[in-house]
Amino acid sequence: MTIIVDYGCGNPASIRNMLKKLGHASRISSNPADILAAERIIFPGVGSFDFGARRLVELELVPALRTAVIEKGRPILGICIGAQLLCRRSEEGTLDGLGWIDADVVRFDASRMTGGEKIPHMGWAETEASKGGVLFDGYPEPPRFYFAHAYHLRCDRAEDVAAIARHGYPFAAAVLRGNIVGVQFHPEKSHVFGMALLDRFVTRFGPRA
Repeated sequence: MTIIVDYGCGNPASIRNMLKKLGHASRISSNPADILAAERIIFPGVGSFDFGARRLVELELVPALRTAVIEKGRPILGICIGAQLLCRRSEEGTLDGLGWIDADVVRFDASRMTGGEKIPHMGWAETEASKGGVLFDGYPEPPRFYFAHAYHLRCDRAEDVAAIARHGYPFAAAVLRGNIVGVQFHPEKSHVFGMALLDRFVTRFGPRA
C-alpha cells in the first residue's frame, strides 16, 4: 500500500485520484502507524517550508518517517515542499528539514534572470534526466511538468540530481538518492507526464525487505 502523508500541506486527494486512475491502491493518512506499515510513501507539499516542518513535528510524524525511510528503506517521493523538506534547511525559513538529501533550498537568483523570467516560477517546463533514469528515461518526448515555486534545491553532490529544468538558469528539478526521491514540480498537475512519473515510482521503487 502506498501512503500519501497528510500533514496539512498540499493536495493529497489529487495524488490519490491520479493513482486510482493508474490502478494503484493508496491511502491518505497522518497516522504514524500507517507510515510504518507503508510499502512506499508519497510526501506532497504546498506552502512554506517552516509550516511544513512544524506540522511534521506537531503530528509526531518525523520518527515514523525516519524509521520507514532510513531504517527500513521504504521508497519516498517528496513533491514540491515535500521535496524541499527532504533537505537540510531553506532560505525561506529557520527550521530544519529532515536532512536526508545533502542540499539546501535557495531562492531563485534574480540577478541571473537574463530573459525577463519572473519569480516565482509558475508554469510548464521541460526536464532533462541527469542520472540513470528509472523516472525520466524512455519518454517518447522530453517530459514537461508543472512548476509553482520561488525556491529550488541546491545539492552538494551532483550525483544526487536526477533531472534538471531551466528557469533563467538550470536548477534541480528532481533528486534521487537510493530510496529517496524528490521532485520540485507537481506530477498531480502535470497530466500524462505526471501520471507516467507516479506510475514509475509505484512500479519501479519497491519496498526493501
